[in-house]
Amino acid sequence: MDMSEIENESIQLIITSPPYFNAPFDYNGLFNCYEQYLGVLKNVARESFRVLKEGRIFALNIDDMLVKGEKYPIVADATKIFQDVGFRYRDRIIWKKPDGYLRISKRSGVVLQNPYPMYFYPDNLLESIIIFQKGKFNYRTISSDIRELSKIDLKEFQNNAWHKTLWEMTNVLPGSKLEKNIAAFPEQLPYRLIKLFSYVGETVLDPFLGSGTTMKVARMLKRNSIGIEIVKDLEGVIRNKTGFGNKREIFNDDDELIIIERKTGKYRYVTADYIERKKRASNENHG
Repeated sequence: MDMSEIENESIQLIITSPPYFNAPFDYNGLFNCYEQYLGVLKNVARESFRVLKEGRIFALNIDDMLVKGEKYPIVADATKIFQDVGFRYRDRIIWKKPDGYLRISKRSGVVLQNPYPMYFYPDNLLESIIIFQKGKFNYRTISSDIRELSKIDLKEFQNNAWHKTLWEMTNVLPGSKLEKNIAAFPEQLPYRLIKLFSYVGETVLDPFLGSGTTMKVARMLKRNSIGIEIVKDLEGVIRNKTGFGNKREIFNDDDELIIIERKTGKYRYVTADYIERKKRASNENHG
């Protein structure tokens, strides 16, 4: 919501997945109300528009959410929020998880118990990647050398159906080694977006870094990156995932990781324990 450390128009691509509104499996009770959640998205949209260069892309991984029987139209509301701050709505990609994967109870089971009209609720295996653009991109600003270094592998593009608005990707399983208590997206998601919407040597930003997936992939693809994360406990996880932990056998040894910790201001770090206590308190107040 505040990215004051980042200069105006200094970022070439933003990829992020904010916490899903009070998702029962990850963020139950984190936000006091839906209006508070939308307020967070508005602040993120404004700051992102400021730091993003003209013509560049913001890719938002988000989805509607079912909370205590009520479905919230987050994709529609987020789209309007980003348009209101000045972004152009460019596209929407749906990414599909494997058929056997469901994190919460199968809603379709209701109709098996009550095989009558009005009892149907579909099981959700989809998430949205909403693509926004700040103005229009000037292709002539990129040198021929950088264009060639960043060239997209057309075999990879076609074999993995990147050209479709439906991407099939295997999601990160809950409890994976570096993803405990984190709703991480698969590496394929930033991998495709970074290749499709940025050039070698440019800077990718993730305002909700989590375990560091976006920065890891950016480093693999020879892009610079900036990640913002409010949960202090994740620093070690991010260091390890991005290759700056104890084992440094991956990536380029010339790369450098700089961590800036806010000492003042409204938005400073919190601990994982603080978030858990906040969620428990919210659940008790509402239950």
